[in-house]
Amino acid sequence: MPSITTSSAHTQSRALMGYAACALAGCFWGTGFFFGKIALAEMSVGHMVLYRFLFACPPFFFVVRRPRFSRRDWMLLLLASFLGFPVQYLLQFQGLAMTTVSHAALMVGTMPVILAVGASIFAHERLDWIGWLALVGSTTGVSLIALGGGHRGSPGQGPTLAGDMLIVLSLLIALVWVLLNKHLMLGHSPLEVTAYGLLAGTIMIAIWVILRDGLPPVHGISIKVWLALAASGLLCNTAAMLLWNTGIHRVPASRAGVFLNIEPALGSLLGVKLLGERLGPLAWVGGGLILAAAITLTSAGKGVEEVIVE
Repeated sequence: MPSITTSSAHTQSRALMGYAACALAGCFWGTGFFFGKIALAEMSVGHMVLYRFLFACPPFFFVVRRPRFSRRDWMLLLLASFLGFPVQYLLQFQGLAMTTVSHAALMVGTMPVILAVGASIFAHERLDWIGWLALVGSTTGVSLIALGGGHRGSPGQGPTLAGDMLIVLSLLIALVWVLLNKHLMLGHSPLEVTAYGLLAGTIMIAIWVILRDGLPPVHGISIKVWLALAASGLLCNTAAMLLWNTGIHRVPASRAGVFLNIEPALGSLLGVKLLGERLGPLAWVGGGLILAAAITLTSAGKGVEEVIVE
C-alpha cells in the first residue's frame, strides 16, 4: 500500500509540473506578437526573426551535450527545424507585419483545433460530433475575424485578410513541427530535441535572411527594440519551447492543449490595452468562438497524445 500511495503521489506531482510548464509556456508565447510588433517598427521581418533566434540560442550552449541522434533522427530533426523555424516564423511574422497584434493572437486560437484535425488526417483518428462542432465553430470564428478586419487608423496599420491568413498558414506548418518533435521525444529528452532543433533552425534562418536581406542592422536601433528582441528570443523561444516540450513529455497533449488558449487571450489583450488596437464586434464574436472551440476540444475530446505516439 505505501508503494502504491508513493507512486500515485509521484504521478500527480509529475502531472502538476507538466501542466505548470505548459501554462507558463502559453503565457510566454502570448507576448510574442507584442514584442514582435515593437521590433517591426524599426526593422524588416527577416532581420527581426533572425535577431530573435540569435538571442534565443546562447542559453543552450551551456546545457547541451553531445547529440545521440541516429541518421534518421537527424533527418527528422532537420526537417522539423526547417518547417518549424524559418518557414513557420517568417510566414507568421510577415503576417503580423500585415495585420494587428490582437487579430494575429486570436488566429493562434485555432491551433488546438488544427492539432486535432491533423491527428485525424495523419493518424486516421475519427473526430466525434464534438470535434466536428468545434472545427465548425473555430472556422466560423476565423471567418468573422477576417470579415471584421475593417481598416482603422493610418494606412498599413489595420488588420488585413492576407495577414490573418498568413498566420493561419504558419499554424498549419507548425502542426507538422509538433508531430515531428513529439516523435523525436520518444527516444530523446525534451532538452536535446529543443536545443538542437533551435540551433539548426537558427542557422537556416541566418543563411536565408543574410542572402536575401543582407546583414542585420546594428546601428540606429532603439533600446526599446533591443529589449523587445531579447525578451522575445529568451522568453518566447528558449523558455517557452523548452517548457512546452517538457510539459507534453509529462502530460497528455489532449489536456496540455488547453493552455495554448492563453496565447490568443493574452496576445489580444496586450494589443488592445498596450498598443491601442481595436477589435470590431465581429472580431470579438469570432475570437469567442475560437476560444470556446479550443477549450471544448481539448477538454472533452479524445487525446492528441495517443494519436501522436501511435
